[in-house]
Amino acid sequence: MKSEQLKFIFEQFEHDAEFDSYKELASGHINDTYLIKTKEKPYFVLQRINHGVFKDVPGLIENKMLISNHIKEKLSHLSPKKQNRRILRFYMTKSGDSYYRGDQGNYWNLMHFIDKSVTHLSVSNETIAYEGGRLLGQFLTLTNDFDASKLTEVIPKFHDMSFRYWEFEEANRKASQERLEKAKEQIELVRNAKEEMHILQHLKESGDIKLRVTHNDTKISNVLFNKRDKGLCLIDLDTVMPGIVHYDFGDAIRTICNTAAEDESNLDLVEFNVDYYNAYTKGFLKKMGKSLTPIELKHLPLGAKTMIFIIGLRFLTDYLNGDIYFKTKYDDHNLDRAKNQFKLLQSLSEKLGV
Repeated sequence: MKSEQLKFIFEQFEHDAEFDSYKELASGHINDTYLIKTKEKPYFVLQRINHGVFKDVPGLIENKMLISNHIKEKLSHLSPKKQNRRILRFYMTKSGDSYYRGDQGNYWNLMHFIDKSVTHLSVSNETIAYEGGRLLGQFLTLTNDFDASKLTEVIPKFHDMSFRYWEFEEANRKASQERLEKAKEQIELVRNAKEEMHILQHLKESGDIKLRVTHNDTKISNVLFNKRDKGLCLIDLDTVMPGIVHYDFGDAIRTICNTAAEDESNLDLVEFNVDYYNAYTKGFLKKMGKSLTPIELKHLPLGAKTMIFIIGLRFLTDYLNGDIYFKTKYDDHNLDRAKNQFKLLQSLSEKLGV
C-alpha cells in the first residue's frame, strides 16, 4: 500500500499526530498491520481487518473497544504512563465511528503503539512461559465481571466440538478411499475419543462452567513483553468472544508445550514440555486462581487435551476433504499435522497422568 493512502486513512481518526512514515508489521497471518511513525511519539498501529475471514467486522471492532475500555476502567488506579504500557487504546474516527471504511470496503481501526516492547514467536525458557500465563490470567481476571453475552460471536462454533465432529463425519463420507486408508489409525482415534472430548462442551452447555470473555488466540506471540521479559499486556483482540476459560488456557498450552514444529513429521521429536506447562500454569493461577471455581480448576488439564485434540481433528478433517482450508505444501501435509497433534496429546496424557 502506498504511503499517501495510509496517510489519508490515518488522518481519518481523531488524534493530534502528524504522519511521517510507516512500516509493515508482518507478524499476523490474517490482517494487514502497519506501524505508523509520526513526527513526535507516540506512534500508532493501523490495521486493516480481513472482511473475507471475519464476516461481522463492525461487531469485531466493537468487541475490541468494549473489552479495552473495560480493562482501562479496571486499571484506572494506574498512572497514565503505566496504562499506556498495559492497555490497548483504540481511537475513534473524526466522524465518531470506531472504524474507518474505505472506498474498497476495507475496514480500518487505529490503536496506540506500545513502545519498547518485544514479542516472542516461541517459548525458549520458563520465565517467558510463566509471564505468558500470568498475562492471560490477568486478562481473564480483569474481564471476569464483563457480561460476555454482550460480545459478538465473530467466528460462530469456533470451539464447538459437536460441530467439529459433524464436519469430520461429513468429510469421512466424501473422502477418497486412498485418504481414508492412509488416515485409518487417526480416524479410529478420533472416534474413540468422542465422549471425553465432549466433556467441556457439556459442562458449558449445562451451565456448570461459567461463560466468560475469552481471547481465543493465546499463542505466545500475542503477549507483549518488555526487554527484561516481563509481561506487559495481551494483544490481538480480534477473536475476543464468549467462551470458557479452558479454551484460552488449553490453546496456549498447545502452542507453547510442543517440542517440535506443528507440522513436524518425525514424531520422535514431538513431546509435551511439562516444564513449560508447569511454569505457564503457575503464572496463570497466580492471577486467575481465586476467580476459578473448583470444577474449572479440576478440568484445566482437560482443557489442554481438548484444544490439542480439536486442532488435530480440524487438520484431519481438512485432509479428508482434500485440503480445502489450511494451506499445504505437499499431499499429506495435513495428515502429518494431525499425527503431530495426536502424538502431542499422547505425550501430555502420559506426563500429566490425565
